[in-house]
Amino acid sequence: MNILQGILGLIFKIYIAVVFSLCLVLFYLPILFFKQNPKTIKRTFQVFKIWSWTFRILTFIHVRFEKKSQLPKAPYIVVSNHASYLDIFLMYSILPQNEFLFLGKSEILAYPLMKTFFKNLNIPVFRNNRIKAAKSFIEAKNAVKNNWSLVIFPEGGIPDENNPKMIDFKEGAFKLAKDMKVPIVPITFTNNHLLFSDPGDFLGKARPGISKVFIHETINVAQIETLTLPELVQYSFGLINEPLLKIINKEK
Repeated sequence: MNILQGILGLIFKIYIAVVFSLCLVLFYLPILFFKQNPKTIKRTFQVFKIWSWTFRILTFIHVRFEKKSQLPKAPYIVVSNHASYLDIFLMYSILPQNEFLFLGKSEILAYPLMKTFFKNLNIPVFRNNRIKAAKSFIEAKNAVKNNWSLVIFPEGGIPDENNPKMIDFKEGAFKLAKDMKVPIVPITFTNNHLLFSDPGDFLGKARPGISKVFIHETINVAQIETLTLPELVQYSFGLINEPLLKIINKEK
């Protein structure tokens, strides 16, 4: 049965790869066009929302909000657990209200088509180069000043094992929130790892289904200022981790 599930999962992963590639090609030209001009660059966000909905419809992924707290006035910083690439694909249709950028690892620039989507539209972080990493931080601050919100996965990537158990958060997102005096929106994806596991795990779990999402209460600026940086990191970790712990404890 496990082998059959693995084969079916592999077929679905191949299907997702085909859909994703088709969407890249379909939306390549409008994104390329809008991103050339600073006056139209925010229109790319509208294209990404259409892309996200198209992807969801074609891959039969529905989103159900287990909790949906009211979002603050933009700009704000979204912090989320990261257990699947679906977290990225779905974010635009989950948070369509305000334009946002991803602040993420620079390795994605190695893929030509993805480079077009990411470069100048999101902010790559070069973790092995301190000078470039500092420039990314400055770029993120400038984006917030221009009323862009930011989406950051503070784990720094998808954990290699024990999904959905989280790994320790890096401090960058929280330092940015403190420095820029903007609120934090914590989000939990509880089961995306079951709908689309690591593509490198060929027989890993993958299937159509319902993505369950928690949008937690906003951590407002006043709260952020009362907490030290380590306290803010730990508090955010606890909020995001709470729904995951319930699932993990049920499985024991």
